[in-house]
Amino acid sequence: MLATIKATAKHIHERVNNFTPEVGIILGTGLGGLVKEINIIHKLEYKSIPDFPVSTVEGHSGNLIFGTLGGKNIVAMQGRFHYYEGYTMHQVVFPVRVMKFLGIKNLVVSNASGGVNPDFEVGDIMIINDHINQFPSNPLIGPNIDELGPRFPDFSKAYDKNLIAKAVSIAKAHSIKVQQGVYVGLSGPCLETKAEYGYVRAIGGDTVGMSTVPEVIAAHHMSIPCFAVSIITDLGVPGKIEFTTHTDVQRVAAESEPKMTLILKELISSL
Repeated sequence: MLATIKATAKHIHERVNNFTPEVGIILGTGLGGLVKEINIIHKLEYKSIPDFPVSTVEGHSGNLIFGTLGGKNIVAMQGRFHYYEGYTMHQVVFPVRVMKFLGIKNLVVSNASGGVNPDFEVGDIMIINDHINQFPSNPLIGPNIDELGPRFPDFSKAYDKNLIAKAVSIAKAHSIKVQQGVYVGLSGPCLETKAEYGYVRAIGGDTVGMSTVPEVIAAHHMSIPCFAVSIITDLGVPGKIEFTTHTDVQRVAAESEPKMTLILKELISSL
C-alpha cells in the first residue's frame, strides 16, 4: 500500500512540475465555491491519476486542484470519496495519504451535515471540535504502516485547537455566527430516521454526516493538524424534521458557502 501511495504522489508531482502544497483542502457536497477563490495553476481529473478513486456523487466534480489561496500553496479535492459509494476505507483516505507525500502540513475539511442540536438552525456553520466514529470500519484497520504513524494513535486532540481558535476569531471579526460541536460519522447513504437522529443526539453528537471522520483519522494518524467545518443543511431535531433530498442539501450548502469560504480563506492565509 505504501508503495502505491508514494508512486501516485510521484506521478502527481511530475505532472504539476513539482509544485509543493502546504495545505490540503477537501470540499464537501455543494461547497465547491471555494475553488473560485483559488489561483489555479494545475488541475488534474481524478480519472487521470493512477489508483485514484473517482467521485460518483452529484455535487462532487472530481478534480485535484493545485494553486494558491490566501498566499499559500494548496491542493484541493473538488469532490471526495465516501464509504457508501462502495469504496473501502483505505480507498476513501487514499488521497489524504497521497497529500502527505505531496507535502501538506495542514488539512482543512468541509462537509454538509444534519444538525441534531436543538440550538442549531439550517444554514448554520459548525466548527468541528471532536467526532464520534459510527462507520462500520476504520481506515487504520489492517497492518499498520509505521512510516505513516503509530499502531495506536491518540485521538484526544484530533481537531487542532489553535486552528479552531483562529477560525472563531476570524468569524467574530466578520460578524459571522459559528457553532462548535461534535460530528458523528455514519455510513449512509440513507438520510437518518427520526430514531437515528435521536440516537446521534443521545450519544453526544451535534451534527451527523457521511464523511470527514475517515479523512481526519488518516490525517491525524500521520500527525497532520486538522480543521473541519460543517454547514447544517437540515435538522434532525424533534418538531423540526422535514422531508429532505440531496438537492435540498446542495442548495442550503451553496447558500451558506460564501461565509464558510471567507473563514477558510483567512484561516489558510494565517497559517
